[in-house]
Amino acid sequence: MNANRLLLALSLTAVVTVAFASTESIGDRQRIMKANGAATKPVVAMLKGEAPFDLATVQKSLADYQTGIATFVTLFPDDSKSGAKTAASPKIWDDTAGFKAAADKFASDAKTAASAITDEASFKAAMPTVLKNCGSCHETWRVKDAQ
Repeated sequence: MNANRLLLALSLTAVVTVAFASTESIGDRQRIMKANGAATKPVVAMLKGEAPFDLATVQKSLADYQTGIATFVTLFPDDSKSGAKTAASPKIWDDTAGFKAAADKFASDAKTAASAITDEASFKAAMPTVLKNCGSCHETWRVKDAQ
């Protein structure tokens, strides 16, 4: 009888551990996307002329994108396909190579822009490419209205 209780306890522990792991990955993904949104807001305001150009803010946003995406692509274990109001598209797991290539492109665009942007003119020339890449990734790899 004690062996049965031990087996049940171990089984429940395994289930809870897996559920926690997937929820943790989803939460981490959501935090990174919210941080990217926060980094994007002042950049978009600058592009629209609603805020003055600020090179330090732009460079911080680009650095945040690069750091965030490097972690982001590691947060898609098989057990995190659903739950916790995830907006991740099943396409991520169906085409992992394509998803990682899109993430690499975004990181590369952000790195290139960080090197290229030195003033407002270069910002207005380079930043739209980064933002377009960011938006197209959302179109392909995110389920709309998942929340």
